[in-house]
Amino acid sequence: MSDAEQGNLFDLSNFSSSAPKPDFPPNLIPTDAKIPIPPGTYQTITEMAEHCNHCHRCELGNHRTNAVVGRGNPQADLMIIGEAPGQTEDETGLPFVGKAGQLLEKILAAVQLDSEKDVYISNINKCRPPGNRVPTTEEMNACKPYLLEQIRLVDPRIILLAGATAVKGLTGDKRGITKIRGQWLEWENRLCMPIFHPSYLLRNPSREQGSPKWLMWQDIQEVRAKFDRIRNQQ
Repeated sequence: MSDAEQGNLFDLSNFSSSAPKPDFPPNLIPTDAKIPIPPGTYQTITEMAEHCNHCHRCELGNHRTNAVVGRGNPQADLMIIGEAPGQTEDETGLPFVGKAGQLLEKILAAVQLDSEKDVYISNINKCRPPGNRVPTTEEMNACKPYLLEQIRLVDPRIILLAGATAVKGLTGDKRGITKIRGQWLEWENRLCMPIFHPSYLLRNPSREQGSPKWLMWQDIQEVRAKFDRIRNQQ
């Protein structure tokens, strides 16, 4: 399914509780990537997770231990979207709990953001690609309808896109992360900021001015400031 088609599915302007129901049994959704997931298909993320754990919309479902749907506050104003689960995430069913996740926790804590209260964390893909490779375009497109439903249900004011794959998978923007990190982008009337993936920071440990870790510190402070401004406007 194309990004335009997925975008149309996410457009809630014409959606209401009286919208026509899909002309196929909803239990077919996990069986084929050609089957759409209209907005409003799921009432809760828990309900959606049941489909994710039985999903074979792409080949990644053949290799998973657990689908990795999300963690944190499902009504958070801030949502973080990464690439895909790694081994620890596949084993636990939770995103960002390995070394990269531990670093993410430290980054959030540095600006007094609580990953259980202030943030909801997910990934572009819910199943681990073999060998932790980057998910293919087909795999991302197969899983994207689930992510769009997650975003609709959480309804975040700010989305952080951790790494180039997350940016491409959600927005279609193929620019390198070093070119667009730290910039506010608008997607579907939501503020988004591309940031470095924590795993990239682990590979680049320098804290010198201009280093990835130094740049991340600038970015997360800007995110915190925007987060506070949005909350004060509510």
